[in-house]
Amino acid sequence: MSSPLHATDLQHVWHPFTPHSVYADEHPLMVVAAEGHWLIDADGQRYLDGVASLWCNLFGHRRPELDAAITAQLGRFAHSTFLGNASAPAVELAARLVGVAPAGLSRVFFSDNGSTAVEVAMKMAYQFWQQTGNAADAKRTRFVTIGGAYHGDTVGAVSLGGIDLFHEVYRPLLFPTLQAPQPYCYRCPLGLERTTCNVECVSIGERMIAEHADEIAAVVIEPGVQGAAGMVTQPDGFAARIAAAARAAGALVIVDEVAVGFGRSGLMFASEVEGLEPDFLCLAKGLTGGYLPMAATLTTERIFAGFLGRPEEGRTFFHGHTYTGNALAAAAAHATLDLMPEVLDGLPDTIAHFAERADRMRALPHVGDVRRYGLALGVELVADVATRAAFPSARRTGMRVCTEAKRRGVFLRPIGDVVIVMPPLTITRDELDILFDTLEAGIEVACG
Repeated sequence: MSSPLHATDLQHVWHPFTPHSVYADEHPLMVVAAEGHWLIDADGQRYLDGVASLWCNLFGHRRPELDAAITAQLGRFAHSTFLGNASAPAVELAARLVGVAPAGLSRVFFSDNGSTAVEVAMKMAYQFWQQTGNAADAKRTRFVTIGGAYHGDTVGAVSLGGIDLFHEVYRPLLFPTLQAPQPYCYRCPLGLERTTCNVECVSIGERMIAEHADEIAAVVIEPGVQGAAGMVTQPDGFAARIAAAARAAGALVIVDEVAVGFGRSGLMFASEVEGLEPDFLCLAKGLTGGYLPMAATLTTERIFAGFLGRPEEGRTFFHGHTYTGNALAAAAAHATLDLMPEVLDGLPDTIAHFAERADRMRALPHVGDVRRYGLALGVELVADVATRAAFPSARRTGMRVCTEAKRRGVFLRPIGDVVIVMPPLTITRDELDILFDTLEAGIEVACG
């Protein structure tokens, strides 16, 4: 931390999800440039971007195709309001998204980030039931999610999982939510061992949905893996069974693919892997290749029709953002969709090597669990492998491992004592070896 920029940062900036009492001690990067899959700091040091700049940078930095698309759009216009108006790049993007999305999704509502994509789906689901004209439907005001889930930081989205992030004063504002047991097999909330588990967590979730069938507006699912919960992977068929239970209850299905959409699962969308046909699909992060903020909530013609009526009837969906449908972000998204077929073709080999290196980590001391889904990984660190005892929270072991990795030229971020590895989809085999070799060395030093 030698540049004047670091001093300015410490003096004026308040960072998200950052305990500032220890921020300076953890040697934060001051990124001034990037190239390919590497970040460059104010001292000229290079760091492999092992978390794809918070899971969104699909193809690396300064990707010529995305740079060119944004530059070309700048020659036309940068932004025009989408409120009661339209602009060509976003309109064309909506049609392309519908063309690659799961069957039945025909309408696209643009917003700014993953949190708002989920918030839009929740508000649409709630309002849809309130204006069907059926008194029984108006009782559908509750949402179901999976325990431990994190769907964003708007007041509505946070009510689906991370409620403890908010002070009690916010509770009256939150959507009423039921939580099915989390499929966290390493630390099973039901006290079951993997060897005897009969996926009781999903059975409990199914019964909960059935018992509250008449009250549920929608069930919200992160398919395959709960990312911000610590890369908690789901048993085979988990998402499909929860979605089927929602259908049986007459509820809507919201699928949050903010983190796993756009190739992270190995296919374009994790819904394809898990066999889901949702009423709402929430996309963000990789939508623009990690270049610009943009999100999309896709839904069905049935939902859209529920909002049609004369203005005086009050059925309009009154929600929106200043930069909805931003033209520069849409241009980046078009370039992203252009690149995806070639990238998807190369993913099987990348994921195979990623999986092989991930599996080797199971033998390391202090590695309690290794959880992988496609090209996403969570490595849970423990004080004692035999007992699964966690490190004391004050030790911040996950961050210590990431600090050691940073000293060796790899940028990673933890969630508690789970180190997250979420590289760009185009990372090379050699770069993966650098990443895993460095992570192993960091664990050895930080965990002792």
